Amino acid sequence: MQPAPVSPSRGALSALTGAIARHPWRAIGVWVLLIAAIIAGSQTLGGELQNNFSIPDSDAQRAGDLLEERFPARAGDSATIVFRAEDGIGNADAKAAVAAALEAASGVAHIVGTGDPFTGESGQVSEDGTVAYADVQFDQQGWTLPAGTIDTFKDDVRAAVAGSPVQVAFTGNAVQEQPEQGASEALGLLAAVIVLLIVFGTVIAALLPIFLALLAVGLGIATLTLAAGFTDFNTITPILATMIGLGVGIDYSLFIVTRFRQALHEGASPKEAAGLAASTAGRAVIFAGTTVAISIVGLATVGLDFITKMGIGASLTVLTSVAVAVTLLPAVLALLGHRVDRLKLPFVKVPDDTLEAQKATAVARWGRLVTRRPWLFLLLPLGVMLLAALPVVGIQLGAADAGSSPKTTTQRIAYDWLAEGFGPGFNGPLLIAIDTKGDMAAAEKVQQAVAATDGVAFATPPIPNQAGDTAIVTAYATSAPQDQATAELVERLRTDTIPAALAGTGAVAYVGGATAAFEDISARIFERIPWFLLFVVGITFLILTMAFRSVVIAVKAALTTILSCAASFGILTLVFQQGYGMGLIGLDRTGPIESFLPVIVFALVFGLSMDYEVFLVSRIREAFVGGDTPRVAITDGVAAIGRVIVAAAIIMSVVFFAFLTGVDRTIKEFGLALGLAIALDAFVVRLTLVPALMHLLDRRAWWIPRWLDRALPRLTIEPPARSGD
Repeated sequence: MQPAPVSPSRGALSALTGAIARHPWRAIGVWVLLIAAIIAGSQTLGGELQNNFSIPDSDAQRAGDLLEERFPARAGDSATIVFRAEDGIGNADAKAAVAAALEAASGVAHIVGTGDPFTGESGQVSEDGTVAYADVQFDQQGWTLPAGTIDTFKDDVRAAVAGSPVQVAFTGNAVQEQPEQGASEALGLLAAVIVLLIVFGTVIAALLPIFLALLAVGLGIATLTLAAGFTDFNTITPILATMIGLGVGIDYSLFIVTRFRQALHEGASPKEAAGLAASTAGRAVIFAGTTVAISIVGLATVGLDFITKMGIGASLTVLTSVAVAVTLLPAVLALLGHRVDRLKLPFVKVPDDTLEAQKATAVARWGRLVTRRPWLFLLLPLGVMLLAALPVVGIQLGAADAGSSPKTTTQRIAYDWLAEGFGPGFNGPLLIAIDTKGDMAAAEKVQQAVAATDGVAFATPPIPNQAGDTAIVTAYATSAPQDQATAELVERLRTDTIPAALAGTGAVAYVGGATAAFEDISARIFERIPWFLLFVVGITFLILTMAFRSVVIAVKAALTTILSCAASFGILTLVFQQGYGMGLIGLDRTGPIESFLPVIVFALVFGLSMDYEVFLVSRIREAFVGGDTPRVAITDGVAAIGRVIVAAAIIMSVVFFAFLTGVDRTIKEFGLALGLAIALDAFVVRLTLVPALMHLLDRRAWWIPRWLDRALPRLTIEPPARSGD
């Protein structure tokens, strides 16, 4: 006898989704007004994104604050023009081209100072005479400059050297190339469409999740733009938000559409099926999305504002995806009805989504195989994941310099020329800000001590401010900015060299600059990691315990997700730090993993992997609570939701992997780490290791102390009522 469809009969969500399904045009009308309001708000009140890496109570932050207060002329960003001529910068034609370029730069709005390599004023010519540079000072931070200013600057300089033997490249904060969007997203969406066409077999059902995911991402980005009018968001945030939003947006809609078609195929009317899908599958979507959001909120425990806001930006598209899937999608499904199965593909069979048909699928057979050989499918995946995680013990966190960027970027070209002409350390100057307390001799002592320190190529003479109470010394390491030797040099200068030089003077000095700042970021993250893990793992454990009424399920979910993250980070270390296969993703030089990446990826993966945990275990629990034995509940749960998890994981992984085609190295790291973590978590952990472990645990998988069961409030993921029970 075929089971009757689940019927939502009580609860606020059932009432809401039922009303939406009965009155779809009203729901769509509300959404149209909401979309218009968000777009209007983002256009009128929205702000610009900026790269503001503030690190409270750090040496680099104190150096930056001192310079901003005492050196207002240096408060803006700077850029460096790098010139190269095979026959020498000093010959007549090359020298004239450099002079023309500097004159063109000085005429660009908001440039308040231009160096000269031939006079040695904020510029220099290399010993072999083939490379030269000149620093350019802007009166504002790069992100605050009027649109087009940087492009005008680059274009005018390039035009000035056109036709001459001089080549030119640019580097520095002011000309930092922003990550581009477009191609990666399009590639990911194309792959998602192909997977959905295979899963559903019809064009309408396949395109619906894509359309709604794009809508959710668009709303999330518009909300982010609106929020940027009131606070700062990093320029990488919208790409990260898009990456996450596309993945979860498609997954959430896929889950509900699948439940809708199942109800239709079992005889429910379109409106009944729409309300049913949104109140049952939608319940798991809300729970999963909330878990993602809570995990991301945990980033606040790191204590770095820019990391917190990167997480907030990503969570905006997650929350909009949940809202769209639960409140707009049922209205669309109620209107579509059986037309959701129209435009069938000629060579793809439209799947039968009834429960009985699901038990005959390949993934259902896989579930039964896993439960027949539980020890094999527990130990083998566990060994694979531990092996993949091994390289993580040697992970080096820091900041990959421009030398690790793709060869086509102007920053990489400038980096290579400067390293060739002046040494590798020239690309990561250390800015030593000295509060002299009126004793300029103290600055001289710092300069002499720093210049004599092992690992320092040279240190510039102190540059005093107009008041004579502050000075800047710029030091250049003999090693590249991303080398461990440079990190050790920063620590040595801070703890030994500078304190010894200033002993008895009353003056204080701080080591700043981008290289030092990223060392401070790494130190802060390591310092706060225990609190971060305690929050993310602890809160997720508590929520899962409340939802599934099982301590064992919650512990298992936490440990297996940590395992997925560790395996992902291990492979990330192999590729980006050790260089295995990096040529396949458009890189030719290794470097450390960005210091902020692991905590962000961990928070995201911990939330996203809970999606699959919730989708799978909620169906297993639904069957178990309904009277099935533990083994039957496991196999039925895998049969019912396994195909959706496979499709969702493929889609989300491909969306993430598509970002490997971009230029920005950090985006590539995020794409590989997230794509690997989701693929490993879904296929190796959720669909293999977890069913095997739950089978071995049998009824013990649902154990919870009675006192804890009574103390914890109840969260319901499975439907609040079932017909036919």
